[in-house]
Amino acid sequence: MAEKHEGFTADERAAMKERAKELKAESKRASSAAKAAEAERDLLEKIAEMPAEDRVLAERFHAIVTEVAPELAPKTWYGMPAYNNKDGKPVCFFQSAAKFKSRYATIGFSDHARLDDGDLWPVYYAVADLGEAEAARIAELVKRAVG
Repeated sequence: MAEKHEGFTADERAAMKERAKELKAESKRASSAAKAAEAERDLLEKIAEMPAEDRVLAERFHAIVTEVAPELAPKTWYGMPAYNNKDGKPVCFFQSAAKFKSRYATIGFSDHARLDDGDLWPVYYAVADLGEAEAARIAELVKRAVG
């Protein structure tokens, strides 16, 4: 017998509430420079709130993205670090393992990322550690994503 669907989980509802707060905050910011600075501050605050294992990965991901793709704008997206293109669309993002009770953190790329490779390509990557080899691979993917 099929299980009855109970709707969104508590984590999903929390993520939707985070997104609503983000949109409300965006609409209240005055200048684009103020928006950018406040958005990055919000992102860094969210990273600082993460448990140590996720925080280290998120900080490293943030450093990689801001170094190799300074044209991407840091901000939060559903309460997680994300990086938007000039059109305000998310290109890549980080998902904390702890937030979603997963065994690993995730780095993802949206459909606005230019990673197309034939008819099938990965857009989510499980991240247990970001050593030099993994950091180089992520840097390569971010560069390709912004095209």
